[in-house]
Amino acid sequence: MKAQDGMYIDGAWRPAVGTGRIEVVNPADGQVIAEVPAGTEEDVDAAVRAARAALPGWAATPPAERAALIGALRDALQARKGELTETVTAELGAPLGFAKAVHVGSSIAVVSSYVELAASYAFEERIGNSTVLMEPVGVVGAITPWNFPLYQVVAKVAPALAAGCTLVLKPAEDTPLTAQLFAEAVHEAGIPAGVFNLVTGTGPVAGQALAAHEGVDFVSFTGSTAVGRQVGATAGAAVKRVALELGGKSANVILPGADLPKAVAAGVGHVMNNTGQRCNALTRMLVHRDQYEEAVSLAVAAVADHPAGDPRTRGTRVGPVVNAKQHERVRGFIAKGVEEGARLVAGGPDAPYEQGYFVAPTVFADVTPDMTIAQEEIFGPVLSILAYEDEEEALSIANGTVYGLGGAVWAADEETAAAFARRMETGQVDINGGNYNVLAPFGGHKQSGVGRELGPHGLAEYLQTKSLQF
Repeated sequence: MKAQDGMYIDGAWRPAVGTGRIEVVNPADGQVIAEVPAGTEEDVDAAVRAARAALPGWAATPPAERAALIGALRDALQARKGELTETVTAELGAPLGFAKAVHVGSSIAVVSSYVELAASYAFEERIGNSTVLMEPVGVVGAITPWNFPLYQVVAKVAPALAAGCTLVLKPAEDTPLTAQLFAEAVHEAGIPAGVFNLVTGTGPVAGQALAAHEGVDFVSFTGSTAVGRQVGATAGAAVKRVALELGGKSANVILPGADLPKAVAAGVGHVMNNTGQRCNALTRMLVHRDQYEEAVSLAVAAVADHPAGDPRTRGTRVGPVVNAKQHERVRGFIAKGVEEGARLVAGGPDAPYEQGYFVAPTVFADVTPDMTIAQEEIFGPVLSILAYEDEEEALSIANGTVYGLGGAVWAADEETAAAFARRMETGQVDINGGNYNVLAPFGGHKQSGVGRELGPHGLAEYLQTKSLQF
């Protein structure tokens, strides 16, 4: 795979300061496909200095001009759609169809949404005898995960650019090639030097240096709750703003009267998409006890349509997990579920193939709320099905984790589902299979994080308020 042997800083690819290297591995076969530089504190410092130098000019650029450049970025990404798709599949293991439609297609849609928002957002308003200004927060340190290596980048970069911020991106070390392609698109779009900078590296070195740098005004991090706590503590020590999009253990609540076959099939598909490597995966399916065994049978039938396979083969719906560590971690959770007494009805801890980091799509029945697999984020293709007696117990189970990121409710009508959803302690809930909305705010309650991404709420994260009294 194509890889840049340097950092994108101040509008050009520069050699890394250090000599460390990061191997990029194809999870479908375990083979090294590329190497990128392991950034140092000095690399991060150079990138932050470039961003600070570019900040006054970019912040002063009229919103309409920023919108035009974001539009050019969208066009550059669209032109690279095939290359981006192949790269996501190679370094993450996402099946080609899913990589094209979701990883790349949705990412371009996000960038496109900020073209209009940058031009139309009310950066200034009159309130009584005051003029209220919405100004860029400053230099942004963006730290992104490997599970959506393009989408998570654009969800931070596009609103930051629209707001007038400059930024430094530190992508996950497992998936840096997609971020490098994004940097090339930024360059092609003509976005001024220093406005966007890219440093590849590890979290403990480059990520920590970015979060702690005194020249960074705002840290936007997506990843695990454990690492999010560290990032928040580092930023908090310097009294700088943070946005944290962290883990999840989302509940898919199926109420009596819902279309059970449709709800179960959709729920299984949601968990298996991206091999379960999504923070808002509906990993807990809650079903009324009277329909429980029927739901289990439906889930077993549905998961049979999602076998793990080569992500490069047309029609594959479940690829490998991203690396050897995740491979062992997910299989360990499956073994723990068996150990704690859950009923394994599909899949299991045994790897389905000798080569690559594949996990068998797995379904557990007879899961109780206190079990490890019902409480902890697995980040793999594993579904737990829990029974409830009435709506109050269903609500208690749904809200009974430390997380609150996503969720779903199925009912006989939208009003019933929405009434239940209003009581769920989570940031986003799909009603009867509600569709993705690129403008709807996304983010967590409780230990799923703080702040919001996407749409006008996502743009507001990158702004600070000033009022002028007359």
